[in-house]
Amino acid sequence: MTHAATEEEVRFHLAEEPHHPEGSSTMLGFWIYLMSDCLIFAILFATYGVLGGNYAAGPAPRDLFELDLVAVNTTMLLLSSITYGFAMLEMVKGRTRMTLFWLAVTGLFGAAFIGIELYEFTHFIHIGAGPQRSGFLSAFFTLVGTHGLHVTFGIVWLVTLMVQVRRQGLIEANQRRLMCLSLFWHFLDVIWIGVFTFVYLLGMLR
Repeated sequence: MTHAATEEEVRFHLAEEPHHPEGSSTMLGFWIYLMSDCLIFAILFATYGVLGGNYAAGPAPRDLFELDLVAVNTTMLLLSSITYGFAMLEMVKGRTRMTLFWLAVTGLFGAAFIGIELYEFTHFIHIGAGPQRSGFLSAFFTLVGTHGLHVTFGIVWLVTLMVQVRRQGLIEANQRRLMCLSLFWHFLDVIWIGVFTFVYLLGMLR
């Protein structure tokens, strides 16, 4: 190889890739994902704001919502956020067993939340208040259902991480994954507070 060819190779190709810490881009990428999710929920909230008063001579929020049940459901999700915080504290201390315990408790609270939400949806549909009944109900099922799908996905993710932690322990990669799920789980709590206030509480005042 000639000297000129060597210079060309150096000019256009790196001998080795620049070193980046393992997982350095993971958190940035996950924050970008959360911001995109914020846009999705912002659109759904805006849609509900427009259609939430269109009852088509059908049931209104006062006729459907049971605030006692919704309050219990909200408590389930908020408690799950607290228990996930306990799991993260145990993770920092390197206690694998207690981390798994609090993750399991978090999953149970999340499952209870989904169970109550499914009961509510089933009850509404049973009494003829399905998503096709009015603009209000279409927007309601879409917004609340999308949040419920996120929680369901979070539970699946949680169980997957529990299996990985049980097999591999609290290695750096698993800690990073638990941190991402922590952001996602707390994000869902914040969104639900918005749903509870904007959909349920304000709906009862209409």
